[in-house]
Amino acid sequence: MKTTTVQSQFLRGVFSSVGIVIGYFPIALTFGLLASEQFSPLQTVGFSAFVFAGASQFMAVQLITNGAITAEVVIVTFLMNFRHFLMSTALAHRMKIIHGPVLFLIAFGITDETFTVAATGDQRLSPGFMLGLEITAYSSWVFGTALGYIAGSFIPETLQKSMGIVLYALFGALLIGQLKKSVAVALIAGIAAGLNTLLNLFMPIGWSLVIAIIAASILGAATGGTEGEAEE
Repeated sequence: MKTTTVQSQFLRGVFSSVGIVIGYFPIALTFGLLASEQFSPLQTVGFSAFVFAGASQFMAVQLITNGAITAEVVIVTFLMNFRHFLMSTALAHRMKIIHGPVLFLIAFGITDETFTVAATGDQRLSPGFMLGLEITAYSSWVFGTALGYIAGSFIPETLQKSMGIVLYALFGALLIGQLKKSVAVALIAGIAAGLNTLLNLFMPIGWSLVIAIIAASILGAATGGTEGEAEE
């Protein structure tokens, strides 16, 4: 009976990930295509397999292309993904108590999309459901990356270079969604962009981006706290 329950929960997670797969695949395809200009097949697929962080992967490739050192890439990626600590904490309160390797697998598979699907449900989360949801999403991301790299071998170079706009479209889409919620977000984004542009005049792009991210985080935290007090 217990095995049947785990299997049914896993399948429920697989079916719940269909929307994520549809969204992931074209973006992963584009990442593989862009990365093929700088990395080997193993490096490209390994990037998605071990990092599994869409926007951060695009940013990392852009930084490496511009000559950023390893420390810059690692710190920027860490700061961009710091929100995952908060997501993990939020989901942990709804999870059945689990320990060991399964817990690490679930933590690794948390992304903005898997978090959203898991967090919007009313019922208590089970390890089987989370694994079904995350493994399916993860597989589509890695497979899409590999397919994108293969496509890069026969797609014209001019078309490959034009795909670089996807990076800006991706971040633009993330930003626009937040702009609808708060004017403060627009102001903070503008300040961060201006600060990054100014600092980039006399320091490497990676470090200017690190400072801009930290500054935006501090401003965001301060603004959020003020709005919360006002609502109370």
